[in-house]
Amino acid sequence: MSKTIAFFPEAAFGPALNSVGIAQAVEALGHKAVFLSDPGFVSVYEGYGFEAHPVNLSEPMPPEQMAKFWEDFINGHIPNFRKSPIDQVDNYVKDCWTAIVDSAKWAQKDLPGVLAKIKPDLICVDNVILFPAIKQFGKPWVRIISCSENEIEDPKIPPHLSGCGEKDYAGHKAYRDHFNSVIKPIHDDFNAFLAENGEKPYPIGQFFEASPYMNLLLYPESVKFEREHPLDGRQFQYLEGCVRKEKPYEVPPFAEKNDKPLIYISFGSLGAGDTDLLKRLISTIGKLPYRALVNVGDYKDQYEDLPGNVIVDSWFPQPSVIPQVDAVIHHGGNNSFTECLYFGKPAIIMPYVWDGHDNATRVDETGHGFKMPRYDWTDADLAAKLDACINNPAMKTKLAATSAHMQARSGPKKAAGILDELVRTGAYNG
Repeated sequence: MSKTIAFFPEAAFGPALNSVGIAQAVEALGHKAVFLSDPGFVSVYEGYGFEAHPVNLSEPMPPEQMAKFWEDFINGHIPNFRKSPIDQVDNYVKDCWTAIVDSAKWAQKDLPGVLAKIKPDLICVDNVILFPAIKQFGKPWVRIISCSENEIEDPKIPPHLSGCGEKDYAGHKAYRDHFNSVIKPIHDDFNAFLAENGEKPYPIGQFFEASPYMNLLLYPESVKFEREHPLDGRQFQYLEGCVRKEKPYEVPPFAEKNDKPLIYISFGSLGAGDTDLLKRLISTIGKLPYRALVNVGDYKDQYEDLPGNVIVDSWFPQPSVIPQVDAVIHHGGNNSFTECLYFGKPAIIMPYVWDGHDNATRVDETGHGFKMPRYDWTDADLAAKLDACINNPAMKTKLAATSAHMQARSGPKKAAGILDELVRTGAYNG
């Protein structure tokens, strides 16, 4: 019997497109997938053929103004991208959590009415904060963790956003202590909001909880952490990424070096605002024996006199591009991180914010690529890392094994099967 499954991803392309992949698989099982959406993302879901219902996550404004708000937010923080994760807590991270708490307050105004209208049988939320209306709607709800798995805390693993190494326990403590100190006024405000809405307060540092029904982690098995408290499979399942299908992509001919290895460079739609870094990478690649496809987002008009071995564009169908390249340079966003592993491609991660720091550290310490600072590098550093990505036999072997493991387990299909059991029976028994 067909049920209605609602998806409520964060207003960012990573969570949005992961949910699209799961929603496509859910519909293949005969259910109806609908989206609860930030107004600026409604057209994204409609473009994939889904019904989408707007939920204001901030003061209502036209979609193009909303897109500009986040673009300006990120671009205003570009100087902070040079700082270590712990030094970003006082600026970027604090500002983010302030905006995220505000989004939960705004959502609470719209969500009860929207849920009453669409009457979902199951709700899947991919965000870092609790929306009380979802928990209180009276139907099973699922948490999707599309960022690094350390969003689900454990005493033995690095804190979320810290970029700490797995065994750097002193670094773990220093980050946790600093984060909790800086975030306390924001956290107190959020707990007051929870109390107003009949929810118990969260301990310091926590803004969300695990769902008692099911939590789906997109993190791949090959890079997951060893926990002090292993996650119970009846409540937590790893999806090995959720790589969506995109239209085919044909690599265009280059003016030069057509026989050389192909690199793909992308810092995501928001990271594209760091044009100085992208121009520096393009200049360096221009002197090296490679070709490069470079995602420059909305800033294409700022790129002139490109080297003959570089092609820039505002957007690429990434899951169709990555299988055709030899290495990827990216910012550590979860889609790029898992897609590189899924297709067995080495990555150089130059993180700037959020879980990019965690993913960069993890790709390096598990031998699937390299972590590189965004600004403190030389042309020789980049050349050496690219050479190792393309020619290191141990890395090739590891990536091939990870890719085979992930591709043997279809993340969206597995997620859809779990959601199907939950929506039919009210529980997942594994």
